[in-house]
Amino acid sequence: MDEISEKLFHLSDNTPVLIAAYDGFDRLRYANGAFRSAFFLDEGETPLWSDLMRRNFKASIGTVVRDPDFETWLISTQSRRGKTGFREFETDLADGRWLWMTETIQNDGWMLCIANDITRLRSHGRSVRQDRDRAIKASYTDDLTGVANRRFVNARMEEMVQRLDVLGCVCLLDLDNFKYINDRFGHHSGDIILRDFAVRIQRQVRRSDCFGRVGGEEFVLVLPATSTSEAELIVERMLAAIRKSRPLRQKADFGYTFSAGIALAISGDVVADVLSRADTALYSAKIAGRNRIHLAA
Repeated sequence: MDEISEKLFHLSDNTPVLIAAYDGFDRLRYANGAFRSAFFLDEGETPLWSDLMRRNFKASIGTVVRDPDFETWLISTQSRRGKTGFREFETDLADGRWLWMTETIQNDGWMLCIANDITRLRSHGRSVRQDRDRAIKASYTDDLTGVANRRFVNARMEEMVQRLDVLGCVCLLDLDNFKYINDRFGHHSGDIILRDFAVRIQRQVRRSDCFGRVGGEEFVLVLPATSTSEAELIVERMLAAIRKSRPLRQKADFGYTFSAGIALAISGDVVADVLSRADTALYSAKIAGRNRIHLAA
């Protein structure tokens, strides 16, 4: 470490501003002293963000999570976390502090988090801002599954096709024989399956990717900076995860599957173009027997 780097490291580790960096898989790679103190991290710890939040929630420390169902909150938050180049928001800590946090995403997926303690600032209008933040969150979230909705996913696809220098893929995921499932087991069971699908797929999604429900049993996975071969491997892992699922307690032997169509966004595409190719590939997967992936020609 040269003299300038050493000085910068010393300054960042001793500032009251909270600073942290996460890699593309959302694993903590650097946290200064203020950040470690606020989120109860030992020096050298490198947990996944989700594991850190889960650990602190169980201990009632760190970030205040007002949803009593932590896993529901986690799925909803992960469906938006790191999906835009820059985000700013307020967050409360269990010790009473109030932080203003920013998240900046680099092209390689790394995230820089910077937070300032604004507890002493005037709190006038705070409830209004928090209501606004909750309204924004609701406008981007699918009510049933908690993942991103059509509006949020469409915005991420628009961003991807506008970046002509970086290839990316759009994947349409559609549950197989879902009408039959609803007719046989009822719509309540259908809802359980949709939520199970959303949770299991979201667990497989990289932070730079976006996964959301766009209607009925159809979901979209947006994979920026990803080739078709890489996308196929990602969705294959998802197929394997879903094949193992047994979401209905009253039907312990019941399993379900999905089919997928993958299309590469190319120069000159608009969202409708790449979606159309992915939809054609999805149709081919259904015709070929379901429970499989097809790539757009």
